[in-house]
Amino acid sequence: MIVVGTDLVERYFAARVGHKGIRAARAQYDAWLALVRAAHWRLPEDVKRAHPKASILKGGRVVFNIKGNDYRLIALVEYRAGVLAIRFFGDHADYDRVDAETV
Repeated sequence: MIVVGTDLVERYFAARVGHKGIRAARAQYDAWLALVRAAHWRLPEDVKRAHPKASILKGGRVVFNIKGNDYRLIALVEYRAGVLAIRFFGDHADYDRVDAETV
């Protein structure tokens, strides 16, 4: 998959350097990113096979759990184009303030 929007996640990590658990979150995100870039998802079922705990939402949205569900990543997946656009990254408090289907 082509992944766009990684700058959003990079800004999140840069603003939280030194926060408890952020290094582990970064490592988990990096592993997730490598897997997604190597993936060839054509259907939501392909995402679920690769990430069974991912939540498939309406309109091509997918919520991924990062670092044991301490963080959430919302992406818009354009299956035909092979593109995943990161729309949100944050902890649970941040996630509770957004609408995953419209962010």
